[in-house]
Amino acid sequence: MPAAPAILQPHTKDLGGFEVRRLLPAPAQKMIGSFIFFDHMGPSRFPPGRGIDVRPHPHIGLATVTYLFEGSILHRDSLGTVQRIDPGDVNWMTAGSGIVHSERSPQENRAAGSPLHGIQTWVALPLKDEQTQPSFTHLPKKTLPTLSEKGLEMRVIAGTAFGERAPTPVFSDTLYVAADLAAGSKLGLPAEHEERGIYVVSGDITIDGTVIAPFHVATLPAGGTVEIRAASPARLMLFGGARMDGNRHIWWNFVASSRELMEEAKQRWREQRFPAVPDETEFMPLPEDTRN
Repeated sequence: MPAAPAILQPHTKDLGGFEVRRLLPAPAQKMIGSFIFFDHMGPSRFPPGRGIDVRPHPHIGLATVTYLFEGSILHRDSLGTVQRIDPGDVNWMTAGSGIVHSERSPQENRAAGSPLHGIQTWVALPLKDEQTQPSFTHLPKKTLPTLSEKGLEMRVIAGTAFGERAPTPVFSDTLYVAADLAAGSKLGLPAEHEERGIYVVSGDITIDGTVIAPFHVATLPAGGTVEIRAASPARLMLFGGARMDGNRHIWWNFVASSRELMEEAKQRWREQRFPAVPDETEFMPLPEDTRN
C-alpha cells in the first residue's frame, strides 16, 4: 500500500471582509520544494467602492507568484512596473537583494465592485541567487502551456510538468500547475519532482484513496506516481520541486539564509533606504516598530 499523504491545515484570517487561508509556512512543515509561503485569497466579493489596498512593502530573498481565478489586481513596484493581472495570468516578481511593491484593486473594478479569488505564493531563491538583481515578469495566460484531456484541464504556471515547461523565470526545479477536474475524472501525478504538494481549492478528491478536504494541502511521500480522483468538480494546485539548499528564515515579508541578511533588511527598511514605488506615498512600518 502507498504511504498516506501528510495533511497541512489552513490558518484563516479575516482581513476586513476579505478572507485569506495560509498553508505555508506550517508548524509541521516550513517548505515544499522552494515554496515557503502559500496563501489562498477569497473567494470574496467587494461592494462598489471597495477593494484591496496592500500598501508598499519590501521583500528580499524570494520571488512572489500571483495567480488569480477571479478578479484583478494592479501591481506597482520600485522598478517602475505598473501591471494589471487578470485570471489565468502570472505575475512573477523576483525580489533578490530588495524590491518594494503595492497591490491594489484597479480603479474600474473598485468603482463597480468585483470578486477576488486566487493564490499568492513565495518561492525562496537558491543561495547563489539570493542577492540577485530584482526583476518583474508578467506572463499572459495564452503564453502558458495547457494540457486538456477528457475531464481534465491543466495550466503550467511555473517550472515543468507532464512534459511541458512554462516560460516563467524559475531559479530551481519547480512544479506549479493549476488543475481543474470534472466529477469522476482522475489524474496521475508522477514522481518527476523531489517534493510535491497538492492544495485543494475546491471539490471532493482522494489521493491514493485518502480523502483530502478543501482548503488543505496534502504533502506527498517521495517517489512513485499518486492517483488523484475527483468525486465532484474539483480545482487543485500542484506545487513543489527540488528540496531547498539549506534552511531559510522567514519574518514578515523577508526570506533569508542568514539572520544577518534579515537584520540588514530590517534596518534598511526602517531607515527607508529601499527604493520607492513611483506614485505611492504610504509607508508600512516594520511590525516590531508598531509595538508600544
